[in-house]
Amino acid sequence: MKHATRYILVLFLGMFVGAALILDMGVLAEREPGKEALAPLPLDELRTFTEVFSRIKADYVEPVEDKKLLQDAVQGMLSGLDPHSAYLDSESFRDMRVETEGQFGGLGIEVTMENGFVKVVSPIEDTPAARSGVKPGDLIIRLDDKAVKGMTLTEAVRVMRGKPGTDITLTIVREGAIKPLKVTLTRAVIKIQSVKSRVLEPGFGYVRITQFQAGTEKGLADVIKKLEVENKDKLRGMVLDLRNNPGGVLNAAVGVSDAFLDKGLIVYTEGRVADSKMKLSATPGDLLNGAPIVVLVNGGSASASEIVAGALQDHKRAVIMGTKSFGKGSVQTIVPVSNGAALKITTARYYTPNGRSIQASGIVPDIVTEEAKITKSETSDRLREADLARHLDNGEETPLPKVEPKKEDKKEGKLNNETGKSPVTEDYQLQEALNLLKGISFFRAQSN
Repeated sequence: MKHATRYILVLFLGMFVGAALILDMGVLAEREPGKEALAPLPLDELRTFTEVFSRIKADYVEPVEDKKLLQDAVQGMLSGLDPHSAYLDSESFRDMRVETEGQFGGLGIEVTMENGFVKVVSPIEDTPAARSGVKPGDLIIRLDDKAVKGMTLTEAVRVMRGKPGTDITLTIVREGAIKPLKVTLTRAVIKIQSVKSRVLEPGFGYVRITQFQAGTEKGLADVIKKLEVENKDKLRGMVLDLRNNPGGVLNAAVGVSDAFLDKGLIVYTEGRVADSKMKLSATPGDLLNGAPIVVLVNGGSASASEIVAGALQDHKRAVIMGTKSFGKGSVQTIVPVSNGAALKITTARYYTPNGRSIQASGIVPDIVTEEAKITKSETSDRLREADLARHLDNGEETPLPKVEPKKEDKKEGKLNNETGKSPVTEDYQLQEALNLLKGISFFRAQSN
């Protein structure tokens, strides 16, 4: 396992309100005052702001505190920039720190804002949201009896949080559904196990990363060793499943990419200020010793997931399969302010080794494979030649043995942690990935 030194830690979640920050050796980044020359103040616009402020104070139907008006103004400035920039009051800032530890209370749902509604990026596996059937792309329009329209993302997330064991009803608009859906979730303490694995077939392993956390790189190395022990030999190929992975810690994404690359650039970022520009590269060593990899992605694969997919794609180390990813290619920095609050502000875009920006475009798979379900064809009742009256025999004395249908192995396809993931035969994208791995492995063996 590699232990490459990293000096910048960037969280890319951009969902969960404030799960995106830059840390410098564990200290929240703070910009030096006066580092950039400030532009002249726009006096006309400030005069308009003062006029509006005074008019609200004088004429609004109820008295409003100056503190609230100014805080709302700051929130408006940041939320008007992009869906991921936000003002975090002291409580939200504290919640964000809890989230980055990988354990928190809530529903287990990664969200962003779209047209004033909360949009699901991805439910986190093994959480109330995932178990209830919440899907990527769902729009949440009501939280219990509260309309989401008009809320900030911070406010909406705060409503979704609560004491474990309490219920909340989400009203969801889903593409293709005739009317809004209502689903009641029970809040729980969310503990995320980021790496899961199993052997698909002799020689071929499956690793799923649900979210990128500080321990994901080590977890990956551990499960690969475990797969090799179970396989009683080195793996001939591996499927890396990043579907519905909303992102996480940049260092973890770099570490996972580095685990399969011997050299070269993994990701770089570009922004207006010097400390938003960085380049992160691979170090020698490949955990799979060059064995082929197929990476599965879909519309719920965001941010850090896209870094891994983009790096392995550009270096031609893996085949990317599935559907186009989410397209979050921006970096958010958390900057504390004097009152205990913080600004979450977009400071850079990240780029793949070949210079591709993923922002709003996503990773396009090498092989586009739509989601589908493989079902067994019911053929037992079909009429055959042997069923026809006066049919000819086959000219042999011994009748052909009757072939009984093979019973399905209920234990096949379970994840190591008994999460109940569907068998590979019920997951079309995974089955296609395995078929591709076997084909690549066969071709290499023939070539050698």
